[in-house]
Amino acid sequence: MEEEKKNLVDIWEDHVDIKDLSIAMGLCILFALGGYLIAPGNGPQSLIFGILGGVLGFIISSIMIKPKRTIIETWEDE
Repeated sequence: MEEEKKNLVDIWEDHVDIKDLSIAMGLCILFALGGYLIAPGNGPQSLIFGILGGVLGFIISSIMIKPKRTIIETWEDE
């Protein structure tokens, strides 16, 4: 358990695995930059393609990286 805690970082009151975070960030950056660079023409198309690439990267990373949280519910006797 201690070895597992060493690989976690606290982001917005949640513990995140550094490896999974870097994979997700890399995918989102790669797709967003790719969408920006392949956008046809000038103007708002590059912005739209970049945003769509970032959303696509987010969707792919959320499918690839599964949550590791275990929720245990306990009930108090009344």
